[in-house]
Amino acid sequence: MILSPSDIALPRGVSDFLPEAAAKIGSIENHLLRVFELWGFRRIITPRLEYEDVLATGMGDELKGKTYRFDDRQSGRLLALPPDITPQIARIAATRMSTLPLPHRISYSGRVLRQTEIQAGRSREIFQTGVELIGLNAPEADAEMIVMAIEAMQVLGLDNFTIDLGQVEFCQGVFQSSGLNGEPLRQLREAVSRKDSSAVAALLQEHPVSAASARELTALPRLFGGRNVLKTAQGIVTNSRSRAALENLQQVLDILDIHGVTDFLSIDLGETRGLDYHSGITFEGFVTGFGEPVCSGGRYDNLTRRYGFDAPATGFTFNLLNLLQTVERRPELQGCAATDFLLFNTCQDRRDVLQIARQLRSLGYTTARDIIRRDYAQSLEYAKKMNIRCMLVVDDDQEQYQAVRSVDGCTIPIKKSMITSPGLINYIEESQGEN
Repeated sequence: MILSPSDIALPRGVSDFLPEAAAKIGSIENHLLRVFELWGFRRIITPRLEYEDVLATGMGDELKGKTYRFDDRQSGRLLALPPDITPQIARIAATRMSTLPLPHRISYSGRVLRQTEIQAGRSREIFQTGVELIGLNAPEADAEMIVMAIEAMQVLGLDNFTIDLGQVEFCQGVFQSSGLNGEPLRQLREAVSRKDSSAVAALLQEHPVSAASARELTALPRLFGGRNVLKTAQGIVTNSRSRAALENLQQVLDILDIHGVTDFLSIDLGETRGLDYHSGITFEGFVTGFGEPVCSGGRYDNLTRRYGFDAPATGFTFNLLNLLQTVERRPELQGCAATDFLLFNTCQDRRDVLQIARQLRSLGYTTARDIIRRDYAQSLEYAKKMNIRCMLVVDDDQEQYQAVRSVDGCTIPIKKSMITSPGLINYIEESQGEN
């Protein structure tokens, strides 16, 4: 039976990644993990399956609603594909690492699956690469996360990005002091998240609060921008929870000033993302011209407690597919992996060409041999289409080989002794060539 193209199509929301895209994703991942390693974070690998009830312990209602579940024939229990890696890290820290000294500096990289609305056009697969810092409740720990995120984007060559800082305790204090609850509070939080000042005013008209609380709630949608936002907020809020949050945010900003990253920051005190999950500083990273965040994170001091291990924690994760799209919009950052050499053998004897391939690989050159029998022009065209930098013609000449640049077809004679030179590919690419 031969399947038709429609029969072999992928489910909506998932993608194949061919060599060029896969190389870019791998390069981005390696750059991020290297930054994390330099900051002292050690990588762990989480499983692709968890028991649903165990995983759900560390998730909010939103993530629970996006989880893929199915029955396990072996145990009879419900299994789940993790929609996020952070709950897995919390479980591991609370169980497998509970006897180790704090803090835990953990990094990770993996794919998760989430249920999405088909019409939304969003990917069900999310490539996450991030860190969790467990066991430190200090402004410096929050600042460390933000600086690492900035440094990671700079390593990728990005400079047109902004880190938006929030403090969920500030919002929680304003909402709590209003005395509203139930549906009115839900509607109010939604209006604030949309920055809809008129909707906030209409809700307060329908559900009156004290004058002080009304002033705080009315200001929330407008409290975003530069550092002056803090001074504005200090002049408006009177509840102790929000004022403590402002003090915490100021302490973090003072540390970020020392790191010299202030120019990348903006502040949004009306940010309501993760109100039921986060417990302090939150942040998202945006690249100019791209509407989705490329990274997000914040403090979540209550998560590990759900697994019986009470420890403060903060962290963040990069969305690699979002990063990939920002890189693809900037050709100079593509960093597509190219193969260095394609070996074209004109001899019947293959011993020389196999020895040359081994020598080139030992020097770190990526090398493929054109095993298919075809003529010179066809092999060179293959090299060009497959992003192979150079075709090396191996023949019976006792003195030299011919290197042919695939990009322009220029022929570069090279002595056999140069095969062991670590600068061989640079020499070939920089040579004038003979045609």
